[in-house]
Amino acid sequence: MTKIAFMGAGSTIFAKNVLGDVMLTSSLCDSEIALYDIDPKRLKESEIILNNINKNSNSGRAKITSYSDRKEALRGAKYVVNAIQVGGYEPCTVTDFEIPKKYGLRQTIGDTLGIGGIFRALRTIPVLLDFARDMEEVCKDALFLNYTNPMAILTGAMLKSTSIKTVGLCHSVQVCASHLLEGLNMDTKGVQWKIAGINHMAWLLEITKDGVDLYPEIKRKALQRETPHNDMVRYEIMKRFGYYVTESSEHNSEYMPYFIKSKYPKLIEKFNIPLDEYPRRCVEQIKNWHQMGKDLLDNKSIEHKRTTEYASYIMEAMETNIPYKIGGNVLNTGLITNLPKDAVVEVPCLVDSSGVTPCYVGELPPQLAALNRTNINTQLLTLEAAITSKKEYIYHAAMLDPHTSSELSIDEIVSLCDDLIEAHGNWLPKFV
Repeated sequence: MTKIAFMGAGSTIFAKNVLGDVMLTSSLCDSEIALYDIDPKRLKESEIILNNINKNSNSGRAKITSYSDRKEALRGAKYVVNAIQVGGYEPCTVTDFEIPKKYGLRQTIGDTLGIGGIFRALRTIPVLLDFARDMEEVCKDALFLNYTNPMAILTGAMLKSTSIKTVGLCHSVQVCASHLLEGLNMDTKGVQWKIAGINHMAWLLEITKDGVDLYPEIKRKALQRETPHNDMVRYEIMKRFGYYVTESSEHNSEYMPYFIKSKYPKLIEKFNIPLDEYPRRCVEQIKNWHQMGKDLLDNKSIEHKRTTEYASYIMEAMETNIPYKIGGNVLNTGLITNLPKDAVVEVPCLVDSSGVTPCYVGELPPQLAALNRTNINTQLLTLEAAITSKKEYIYHAAMLDPHTSSELSIDEIVSLCDDLIEAHGNWLPKFV
């Protein structure tokens, strides 16, 4: 019986999707599923919903158990899915947004890069390293499937500071080409594409149909699309740098120095940028969860349809040795030759019974590699801060962040970091 541990199982909808997928996969449907979360109420809710899905969609074949003991949840696992959020919306996400706002520094999502991404990483890495220490003791050969942001930094922490086999997984690669084409009313059937770069800033390097390059038509239609719409930052990046980027406009607007600028407030309107989007989304989700959670819990006949999340397909490929291709976040072992070798890159990977094997990409177009490196600088310095516990590396990471450094002076950046360290208190380790 294959054991699958889900860390952060109180993320009920995501746990439902990933583990519902597992239960609908013939090679995994008899699995032992271990649920772990520090919130006992949300953990119990997830257990109830998953047991109903197991009964209705899987004839009760999976064994589902909740654990309050993390090490016991992990013991003997072959796959570990990570979906935790350290500090939650309150207090930590609120802190990540409200204190920078006092300095005039605005964000949209704040979970991957920027000042919000830096501090989310710093409070999450110690928890993941604790997971890894437990895994090295009780399931040392397990594959760690990381879904938590900031993806590149956290995946890098696992790969560089532990012995645990890890791959980072994101939704944006799967939907990139279809999202682009659907927004331009272009047919998605039979389209081939190639994507590589870094998480949330990977590039649609090729997109063809029947051997014909679709980029000329895509760019022509993008220029003609009526505004405003939700893809305007990505279209501008494509116009100026030549390629479409995987992650949404609200994300990419805060990964670059060009779009959110206090001196040019009209840019916000011009590019339809939703400032404070993540806090707004959190408030809405929290409000809606009370009814949604009740509906799910009360629905004893709940069923599930398999989603496009990578996790179950990875496990299936490893169990059956039938190859499957994913876009995975892995260490750059010469995969993208003009990005740093210690960076985490997002590249095509082949999965089979031998595990996750990344594919060689070669050189990115130089302007794309240059943009990636601006983000990698902050990622690597944040990781350095977490590993060394030295405050100066937090400052360096923030000083080199493209958006933060375009808005604030060096003194303001240092002061902002100090304020965030103080405000986060015990959510962060001690830095010297």
